[in-house]
Amino acid sequence: MNTQEIIITWATPVFFALIALELLVAKLRGRSVYHSSDAINSLGLGVISQIVAVFSKLLTLGIYAWCVQRFALFALPANSVWVWISALLLYDFCYYWLHRAGHEVNILWAAHVVHHQSEDYNLSTALRQTGSGVLLGWLFYLPMAIVGYPLEVFVVVALIDLLYQFWVHTELVGRLGWFDRVFCSPSNHRAHHAVNDRYLDRNYGGILIVWDRLFGTFIEEDDTDPPIYGTRSPLRSWNPLWANAEVYWATAKDAWHARRWRDKLLVWLKPPGWRPADVAERFPKPAFDIQRERFLPQLSRGLTVYGLVQFALLLGMAVQFLDLAKQVPATTLVAYAVFLVLSLTALGALTEARRIGIGLELARLFATAAMPLLTGGWFGVPQLDARVVAAMVAVQALSALVLGWLVLSAAGRSNAEKPIHG
Repeated sequence: MNTQEIIITWATPVFFALIALELLVAKLRGRSVYHSSDAINSLGLGVISQIVAVFSKLLTLGIYAWCVQRFALFALPANSVWVWISALLLYDFCYYWLHRAGHEVNILWAAHVVHHQSEDYNLSTALRQTGSGVLLGWLFYLPMAIVGYPLEVFVVVALIDLLYQFWVHTELVGRLGWFDRVFCSPSNHRAHHAVNDRYLDRNYGGILIVWDRLFGTFIEEDDTDPPIYGTRSPLRSWNPLWANAEVYWATAKDAWHARRWRDKLLVWLKPPGWRPADVAERFPKPAFDIQRERFLPQLSRGLTVYGLVQFALLLGMAVQFLDLAKQVPATTLVAYAVFLVLSLTALGALTEARRIGIGLELARLFATAAMPLLTGGWFGVPQLDARVVAAMVAVQALSALVLGWLVLSAAGRSNAEKPIHG
């Protein structure tokens, strides 16, 4: 197990412990900072980002290692303290510009938007990560390779920068005085996630907020204008595939409809929200309304609990997937990845209270039971103990019965509430 995997292994249970602590503190303070469907969606997107990383890190880290080998100006030693400290500072500086570009260049926003879609702001939002950031994000860190920072140093400081940012995603930590003036803090990052006019596209720093102060993008949180979270083009869905694709799709449509070839290119490179004049005229979009009603389809308590339990089971499968990543053939890994992504998509449709969600969820339960029943194995495990197979099938069958009962109960209550006309 390499250093990166060790850090992630130790960090994951800490993340969930802190989420539980945040829930407890919020309850003691009489505040509601979590909505179950939103949290499931955010955590599910985090799972998908980790699934994608299994396939993409070989490419991105390979490019970095190749650049260090071919173009490094200096042979920096990995056993030097100053190399590590300077690497962390340079990484954070590069992150600032990647993050800023992610808000100012539409094709980069198409990836980064995933992190901003939640209308809640809590520790689960920190884990809401893109699955497509790998496409271009690596370009911003090539200066570190050219300077000569070893791959192992780059990987660890990248994780440190990312892990640091977890704790700043909370509404329960207030102002921190001098700390807010130097570091990215909960107060500073709340402003970053807000869609209010005063906060828009500010506070990009990962660890240090000093970069924002140097380059004119800093804004202080104002108690008279509380942050409102989300994006100016609300996602209004719990579908993780659509969450990753929505801006790419909208931009591709605008590029297709644009009459000038120049505009077909610029729509990808201009800031988010920019549209060619002819496209905006023929296909207008509603104006942004900061007082819009938030997306929160109503689920019964039973379906809410059901969704949380099923997500917990899928999370366990995702952990197994990550554990198998280096041990199974690529075809098996791809098949397992597709299964997990489609499963999270089915669960998303169910938590949207859509009728199709019931059918998709039942199909998911059937597929999850059918595989061990028909093959005697599971992804990466060719032969399971018969008792394990029986347990897996029983869990899916029980889940289907519970889901059916919950749906019928909800339908019965709905019919009972309808007025009777005689």
